[in-house]
Order: sequence, then structure tokens, then C-alpha cells
Amino acid sequence: MLKIPALCGLALLCLALSPAHAQAVDSSADKVINFPTKLLGRIRSRAASLNDQLTRQTQRYLQKMARREERLRQKLATTDSSAAKQLFANSAGQYAALGARIQTDSGSAHALLNGTYQPYLDSLQGSVAFLKQNPQLLTAGITNLSQLQGAGTQLQALQAKMQDADLAKAYVQQRKQQIGAYLAKHADLQPLLGKTYAGMQQDVYYYSQQLRQYKEMWNNPDQLEQKALSVLGKLPAFQTFMQQHSQLAGLFRIPGNYGSAASLSGLQTKEQVAEQIQNQVKAGGAGGDAALQSSLQSANSQLDDYKSKLSTLGAGNGNADMPDFTPNDQKTKTIWRRLEYGVNFQTTRNNYMFPTVTDFGFSLGYKLGHNNIIGVGASYKLGWGNGIQHIAFSSEGIGLRSFLQIRIKGTFSASGGFEYNYTTPFTSYQQLKQLEYWTKSGLIGVTKTVSTKSKVFKKTNISLLWDFLSYQAVPKTQPIVFRVGYSFN
Repeated sequence: MLKIPALCGLALLCLALSPAHAQAVDSSADKVINFPTKLLGRIRSRAASLNDQLTRQTQRYLQKMARREERLRQKLATTDSSAAKQLFANSAGQYAALGARIQTDSGSAHALLNGTYQPYLDSLQGSVAFLKQNPQLLTAGITNLSQLQGAGTQLQALQAKMQDADLAKAYVQQRKQQIGAYLAKHADLQPLLGKTYAGMQQDVYYYSQQLRQYKEMWNNPDQLEQKALSVLGKLPAFQTFMQQHSQLAGLFRIPGNYGSAASLSGLQTKEQVAEQIQNQVKAGGAGGDAALQSSLQSANSQLDDYKSKLSTLGAGNGNADMPDFTPNDQKTKTIWRRLEYGVNFQTTRNNYMFPTVTDFGFSLGYKLGHNNIIGVGASYKLGWGNGIQHIAFSSEGIGLRSFLQIRIKGTFSASGGFEYNYTTPFTSYQQLKQLEYWTKSGLIGVTKTVSTKSKVFKKTNISLLWDFLSYQAVPKTQPIVFRVGYSFN
């Protein structure tokens, strides 16, 4: 079933194909020969990568759901074997079939579009198909034609796999509702099946989020892709091609004379519609106006009810799974997207042995949750000398760090860490091998995180920490540590 975004795409398509827009296009654009052909290789590799990710993720998801249902079936069979057989009949076969379908589907057998309309994917598929018919727009020949064929194949497969993923999601949502309805009628089985069913609900939610992220990743073209589509969009021949061959045009067939005076022939005018309404009101007699008003109020009330339900279900975004748990917004991200890089610094006072020193730290964190991070880091201790009149740069040591940050409330987090610090001035790497000069630090404290609008640094971390091992250090180090850091992805 086509989703609501298709209507927006239709409006844009109609605007692009209107005669007024076509007349404004310079006819010399038909002679463009500098289409960025390197884009073809990028489209092919990008689509192939997403095809592989989507296939593997969906198969793992289906296998996991099949195992959960099998556990539910086994538990239910201990109390009601007949109900278990009926409720879980052929579910394992359905999961296996969906997994096999997304593994082998190349898109060649898909005749009609279903699921959510993807406007950017439709534009790319139309562009590739148009270039196949007009190879003179490409500068190379056999190489570009080969890349063109490969890009078209991968885009076709991507469209098919996105539809298959939507089918898998819809089937599991259906199974979740069926099992949930059974549990609602048999509350006594909640202690037996409730935990496994809750895990199933979480899996459905996280897969829905994962699928949405894949679509968002694909629907964010870079500058080269935008430039290429802009070049083709100026060609009247391409506009005509999309009018006839795009997925959206196939669903909403646009007349060839769209936008012309001839296309308006036979349509009702506003005056004719108003006259028909008046005739209907008069036919109702004295109570005609009241009946019309009542019907309009009833229609408005029903429309408001539909809007409310649509808002509850996610404003038409296709994600009707409202979680009854606190979701982890990092769970569906890849390892690389969960990494957080950071820099921080702290300055310590000089004492009778050492000059004033600034620690410049670098960290690599892994996000366990929204504000829960575990990671490692390193630091370099730069000496500044013994006062404004005795400035001298020196290497005063290095450090190795590990840390853990767990959100407490709002922007405050509990922080802890363990560090090894080489606190003796050095001039060569060989000196760092002297283990007796390394000291230990155990840190606990509080960190406040402040979000920033910088394009580079995403947030500022201000930490106040207590080094409970400082009293054992020789020479003694500062027990209170104040650090300011900046994080970026």
C-alpha cells in the first residue's frame, strides 16, 4: 500500500512537468555532455553496501523473532498444547520464507510499487534508465555503460529489498498483535510468557527504527548527486521520460496534455459545484440547510477523530510501535556511529619539584546509551616553566586512561576512571619504560554535559573529579581534578 509521502512527490512531479516549467528550461540543455559519470560508480557501491546491510540485518531479525516464537510455543505447550499448535502454526515457515525472499530478491519480478514511496530512489532509477536510452550524454562509452548497467541493477535490487523489509516488518507486527491479543484474554499466562513477549516487542521496535535509519541514510544525497540530478532535471527530454516511466507516474497517470487548456475540458467549474449544492439543499425542503450543517459538523468531527488517531500512530510515518519501555537510541546504530571522539585539558599548579603543567588528553568513547559512555584515552603533559618570567616548554610526562560515564539526571552524569601517569620529565622514548616512575590515579566525580551548536564540537563536558589514589602517589599529586573537554562524532 502506498504511503502518504507519495502525495507530496506527486505535487513535485506535477510542478516539474508543467508546461510553464518546461518552457522556462533552456533548450540548449539537451546538448549537455558533462554528466558526472563518476557518480555511477558511487551509486553502484552505495546501493550494493546498503543492500548487503539491509539483507543481513533483516535475516538476523527474522531468525531472532523465529527463536522467540519457538520459546513462546514451547512454554505455552506445557499448559495448553492445542492453543500452542494453533497460535504458532506455520510461523517458522513464514519467517524462513521472508528471509529467503530478501536474500534472493533482485527486483526483476516486481511489477508494481508497494510500501513507502522513496522519491530519491525513484529519481535515481529514472536517471539511470534515461541515460541508458541516451548514452550520448556520457563521455566514455563501454566503461560508463558498464557502470550504468551495474548502478541500475543495484538500484532495482535496493527497491525490492526495501519492500521486502517492509513486508517482514508488517508480518512481525501482525504476529506481535496476535500473540498480544491471546495474552490479553489469558492473563494467567502473563508470568509464563510475559518476559519473552516483552523481548519480542522490543525487537519489533528496534527493527522499525533500524529500517527507518536505512531509508534516511539513502534519502540524503551528497553534493555530487544533487548536481547530477539538477543537470538532468533541466532536460525537457528527461522531464518527459519521468512523466511516462517514473514509479509515481505509473501510479498516478498524468495526461499528456497536463496543464494545457485542453486538459480542463469537461471539468466542473466552481460555479457549477455551488449550483449543485444549492439544488440539493432546496430538494431537502425547509430543513435542508440544517441537515447540511449537521452533515458538515459530523464530517468535521470524524475528520478530527482520524487526525487524532493518525497522530497517535506516528503522524503517518509508518511506525505504529509505541514502546512501553525506555528505548536505547544507540542500539540500532553501527559501531562506527556509536564512537565518540574527544579532547580535554587540565592545568595543575607548580610545586617545589615540577613546573606548571597542562594535561592535553585525547579520548575514544563507545556509547552504551544516550549519555552512557565507556572508553579509553591518552594524555600528554606539557610544562610551561616556573612563572611568567621563566617560561620554558618541556615534556613533563604522558598518561594512559580509561573512563566510564553514566547519566544520573538531566545533563549530569557520574564519572569514573583509572589512569596510569608518567610524571617525570623525559626527553626520549626509552625513559618511558621505567615503570617505577608511573603512578596510578583512581577518579570518581560528576560531569555536566552542555550541548553546543558548533559544527565540529557537539558538546562540552565539565568534570569535577576526586583522585582517591593521589595520597599514595610519590610525589603527592592533586586530589581534586578539574577538566574541561569537547566531544565530536
